[in-house]
Amino acid sequence: MLRYAAPLILLFVSNIFMTYAWYGHLKYVGAKPLIVAILISWGVAFFEYCFQVPANRIGHTVYSLPQLKIMQEVITMTIFAGFSFFVMREKLSLNYLWASFCMVGAVFFIFRGN
Repeated sequence: MLRYAAPLILLFVSNIFMTYAWYGHLKYVGAKPLIVAILISWGVAFFEYCFQVPANRIGHTVYSLPQLKIMQEVITMTIFAGFSFFVMREKLSLNYLWASFCMVGAVFFIFRGN
Protein backbone atom coordinates (compact mmCIF):
# COMPACT_ATOMS: atom_id res chain seq x y z
CA MET A 1 0.00 0.00 0.00
CA LEU A 2 2.87 2.38 0.78
CA ARG A 3 4.19 1.99 -2.77
CA TYR A 4 0.87 3.38 -4.05
CA ALA A 5 0.55 6.18 -1.48
CA ALA A 6 4.18 7.34 -1.27
CA PRO A 7 4.29 8.78 -4.81
CA LEU A 8 1.12 10.78 -4.14
CA ILE A 9 2.47 12.19 -0.88
CA LEU A 10 5.87 12.97 -2.40
CA LEU A 11 4.28 14.60 -5.45
CA PHE A 12 2.08 16.71 -3.17
CA VAL A 13 5.11 18.02 -1.25
CA SER A 14 7.09 18.45 -4.47
CA ASN A 15 4.32 20.57 -5.95
CA ILE A 16 4.22 22.87 -2.95
CA PHE A 17 7.90 23.66 -3.55
CA MET A 18 7.35 23.88 -7.32
CA THR A 19 4.52 26.37 -6.94
CA TYR A 20 6.59 28.55 -4.63
CA ALA A 21 9.59 28.32 -6.97
CA TRP A 22 7.50 29.33 -9.98
CA TYR A 23 5.20 31.93 -8.44
CA GLY A 24 6.28 32.76 -4.89
CA HIS A 25 8.88 35.25 -6.08
CA LEU A 26 6.06 37.41 -7.47
CA LYS A 27 4.92 38.13 -3.93
CA TYR A 28 8.02 37.74 -1.81
CA VAL A 29 10.89 39.10 -3.91
CA GLY A 30 9.04 41.22 -6.47
CA ALA A 31 11.09 44.32 -5.66
CA LYS A 32 14.45 42.54 -5.87
CA PRO A 33 16.52 42.28 -9.06
CA LEU A 34 15.56 39.49 -11.44
CA ILE A 35 18.76 37.54 -10.77
CA VAL A 36 17.86 37.35 -7.07
CA ALA A 37 14.42 35.98 -7.92
CA ILE A 38 16.00 33.42 -10.27
CA LEU A 39 18.53 32.25 -7.70
CA ILE A 40 15.93 31.99 -4.95
CA SER A 41 13.60 30.09 -7.29
CA TRP A 42 16.40 27.67 -8.22
CA GLY A 43 17.11 27.14 -4.54
CA VAL A 44 13.47 26.32 -3.86
CA ALA A 45 13.29 24.12 -6.97
CA PHE A 46 16.15 22.01 -5.59
CA PHE A 47 13.82 20.86 -2.81
CA GLU A 48 11.08 20.22 -5.36
CA TYR A 49 13.36 17.77 -7.16
CA CYS A 50 14.34 16.12 -3.85
CA PHE A 51 10.70 14.99 -3.59
CA GLN A 52 9.73 14.72 -7.26
CA VAL A 53 12.49 12.35 -8.37
CA PRO A 54 11.82 9.75 -5.64
CA ALA A 55 8.07 10.13 -6.25
CA ASN A 56 8.50 9.20 -9.89
CA ARG A 57 11.01 6.42 -9.20
CA ILE A 58 8.78 4.79 -6.60
CA GLY A 59 5.63 5.57 -8.55
CA HIS A 60 6.91 4.04 -11.77
CA THR A 61 7.02 0.65 -10.05
CA VAL A 62 3.22 0.67 -9.62
CA TYR A 63 1.89 3.33 -12.03
CA SER A 64 2.41 3.88 -15.74
CA LEU A 65 4.19 7.00 -16.92
CA PRO A 66 0.93 8.61 -18.17
CA GLN A 67 -0.72 7.84 -14.83
CA LEU A 68 2.13 9.49 -12.94
CA LYS A 69 1.91 12.55 -15.19
CA ILE A 70 -1.83 13.03 -14.82
CA MET A 71 -1.57 12.59 -11.02
CA GLN A 72 1.10 15.27 -10.97
CA GLU A 73 -1.07 17.62 -13.03
CA VAL A 74 -4.10 17.15 -10.77
CA ILE A 75 -1.95 17.72 -7.70
CA THR A 76 -0.42 20.79 -9.36
CA MET A 77 -3.84 22.31 -10.07
CA THR A 78 -4.97 21.61 -6.50
CA ILE A 79 -1.87 23.19 -4.97
CA PHE A 80 -2.02 26.09 -7.43
CA ALA A 81 -5.65 26.87 -6.60
CA GLY A 82 -4.85 26.93 -2.89
CA PHE A 83 -1.72 29.01 -3.46
CA SER A 84 -3.61 31.46 -5.66
CA PHE A 85 -6.35 31.93 -3.11
CA PHE A 86 -4.51 31.80 0.23
CA VAL A 87 -1.10 33.24 -0.64
CA MET A 88 -1.61 35.47 -3.66
CA ARG A 89 -5.17 36.49 -2.64
CA GLU A 90 -6.50 35.81 -6.13
CA LYS A 91 -10.21 35.32 -6.57
CA LEU A 92 -11.22 31.77 -7.49
CA SER A 93 -13.68 31.67 -10.36
CA LEU A 94 -15.87 29.03 -11.91
CA ASN A 95 -13.08 28.43 -14.40
CA TYR A 96 -11.23 26.53 -11.65
CA LEU A 97 -14.26 24.25 -11.31
CA TRP A 98 -14.51 23.66 -15.05
CA ALA A 99 -10.79 22.97 -15.27
CA SER A 100 -11.17 20.50 -12.39
CA PHE A 101 -13.91 18.66 -14.27
CA CYS A 102 -11.60 18.40 -17.27
CA MET A 103 -8.86 17.01 -15.02
CA VAL A 104 -11.27 14.44 -13.57
CA GLY A 105 -12.03 13.37 -17.12
CA ALA A 106 -8.32 13.08 -17.85
CA VAL A 107 -7.84 10.93 -14.74
CA PHE A 108 -10.73 8.69 -15.78
CA PHE A 109 -9.36 8.09 -19.25
CA ILE A 110 -5.75 7.56 -18.21
CA PHE A 111 -6.64 5.09 -15.44
CA ARG A 112 -9.31 3.06 -17.21
CA GLY A 113 -8.27 -0.25 -18.69
CA ASN A 114 -7.43 -0.55 -22.36
